[in-house]
Amino acid sequence: MTKENDCALSFVTKFDLLLQELHIIAFTHRQLDVNKIGLLHLEKEAQATLLNELKTALGLQELMFLSTCNRVEITFVKDQDLDTVFLTRILQELYPKLVPIQLEEFVRKAETYSGIQAVKHALSVASSIDSMIIGEREIITQVRLAYEYCQSLSLTGELIRLLMKKVIETAKLVYTETSISTKPVSVVSLAYQYLKQLNIPLDARILIIGAGVTNTTMGRFLKKHGFKKFGIFNRTLSNAQKLAEELKGSAHTLYDINEFEGGFDVLITCTAAEGIIISPELYTHLLQGETQEKIVIDLAIPQDLDPSILKENKVKYLSIEYLQKISNENVKERSKELAQVEEIIDQALFEFQHLIRERKVELAMRVVPAQVKALKSTAYDQVFKEDLDALDPQSKEVLEKIVNYLEKKYISGPMKLAKEIILNHVD
Repeated sequence: MTKENDCALSFVTKFDLLLQELHIIAFTHRQLDVNKIGLLHLEKEAQATLLNELKTALGLQELMFLSTCNRVEITFVKDQDLDTVFLTRILQELYPKLVPIQLEEFVRKAETYSGIQAVKHALSVASSIDSMIIGEREIITQVRLAYEYCQSLSLTGELIRLLMKKVIETAKLVYTETSISTKPVSVVSLAYQYLKQLNIPLDARILIIGAGVTNTTMGRFLKKHGFKKFGIFNRTLSNAQKLAEELKGSAHTLYDINEFEGGFDVLITCTAAEGIIISPELYTHLLQGETQEKIVIDLAIPQDLDPSILKENKVKYLSIEYLQKISNENVKERSKELAQVEEIIDQALFEFQHLIRERKVELAMRVVPAQVKALKSTAYDQVFKEDLDALDPQSKEVLEKIVNYLEKKYISGPMKLAKEIILNHVD
């Protein structure tokens, strides 16, 4: 083995050790209830302060924070083993209000990834195969925005930058080259597709009963697609007001529904009640004498709507049971795409390793151009000064062209050779 090859392989070894400094701590739906994950969410205003303090306190080289409805992930770069002690320190810094029993549970149920496994995890998350709902494209936007925000806070660096670049690139490829996201599987998406097929006008009167997570998501989805007339009913008025403010609608307590006289075209209900919420008498009152066919979407378990209403009225009815059946069928279809997605991720993983190694060569050799220019300056100003002064202008011009050509080739040649040696000796 030549001396050059030996040096290059030594560099590869150092790189592999450096990649082990990349870590991801994940709190996801697989190990924790979604409500408990909610305890780990940080508002943007809080992130700006807490993340900077965490980075400083623990001496992290780079840091990124991702928070979605069913996961919180902390990505960082540091020469550190992810043991219980270090996990505890991170949580204590970010969440000082956690009590010991909560702290112990989060540490115990944290998923940890380091080195190349951290890279593969990041690729899998953005490609949605690690999500609660496989194929949901929203995650790629959430990952991108999380990175951009942390970058704006000067928390990230070169390694996370290159990682996120490859992650976003790969996720886009997954969504364009496979059919993993073509068939909707979330209840909200399926319900909206149903309304879309019915060609409901955007000024339809929509009553939303219940202001929980499902109806909030449904309301946001409808508003996003142009619907604008909402009436929200909820047991707790403050929650109804919160959703109504977001949807630019009206808020009411559930106890006031018997007094509502605004009529409706679409009724969406999802409460946590143990029994029927919408009785035949209440439904008749809500109709306000109108006889045209109405649309009712019941997303509650057990159902909120009295079944007899369907027999006595003109109703296009959509139940959670029907939606779940379609969802399960679509999940099966999406799962067929997993093998192809895994192939794309494996290829991306291979490319990322090479990308980082090339980048490390470029960074390591940044000093070469400056050194060459310094040698050139010494040669011109000291070593060959008298000889150069004796040359005529035309000769000086030719010499300058030759030196510039050699300078350029001297810089690019070793760079290319170093990359070839490294990439040709990767296992």
